[in-house]
Amino acid sequence: MPSQTPLEQQYYWKLMRRAIERIDAEDGRDLSLEAIAADAGLSPAHFQRVFSRWAGISPKRVQQYLTLDHARRLLSERHTTLETADAVGLSGAGRLHDLFLRWEAMSPGEYARKGDGLTLRYGWFDGPFGRTLAMATDRGLAGLAFAEEVGDAAALADMKSRWPEATYIEDEAAVAPFMEKAFTGGGAKLHLIGAPFQIKVWEALMQVPTGHVTTYSDLARAIGAPKAVRAVGTAVGRNPISWLIPCHRALRKTGALGGYHWGLPVKRAMLAWETLETDAARPAA
Repeated sequence: MPSQTPLEQQYYWKLMRRAIERIDAEDGRDLSLEAIAADAGLSPAHFQRVFSRWAGISPKRVQQYLTLDHARRLLSERHTTLETADAVGLSGAGRLHDLFLRWEAMSPGEYARKGDGLTLRYGWFDGPFGRTLAMATDRGLAGLAFAEEVGDAAALADMKSRWPEATYIEDEAAVAPFMEKAFTGGGAKLHLIGAPFQIKVWEALMQVPTGHVTTYSDLARAIGAPKAVRAVGTAVGRNPISWLIPCHRALRKTGALGGYHWGLPVKRAMLAWETLETDAARPAA
């Protein structure tokens, strides 16, 4: 993702959100660049520059990847069963924007204490997908939430409810390095705080390469619980470190997006951005 200031990121996300709404309108699929730019109150030339800054590619391509049926195309063309993940690009272009993630999981006993004795520092940031809440312990990044669709107060309350006995300290400076690594490709260390079943699902999600998708039933098979599709879906929805644990890459077998805890527009933007980046990294034919 091109380097952007927080102010630029906030501005670009609002335009992306506006574009999604416009593309979803009845005539959205056939809109010209000029029409989408006019709806955003920008000249076509400025609109082109803005989208190139956000995604590094033309608005027409962004428009293609933001449409509702993009997920179905991904499922058809870039479906990863996890059993064959090594064959679809865990190195090279398929992993270009995945981080060298390291993680450690909380023990079941620690999880049962609901965060008692745990200190989480948090801060608010303007990120590429809008308003972002990051939380960290002394062992790594523990939470990443996106508040544009749900609001700051709801996002913070949601995250705090996961570990109700923990101590929370607002400390943007302490969390900023984790936030930077989350979106720039540094070595990110994660602290997975969840039940053992949830952690198994989250670890399986981290095997899905950038630019590819999987299904909830594939995830269930990957963790050895093929009949637990509904429970897997619940665990995906409870993922506390969105984006880095890529729950946005999980779709229904039909190619429908399914749900997304922080709002479907955010999920669509994430899938679009990853597809754009993966396609840009492919060697020219």
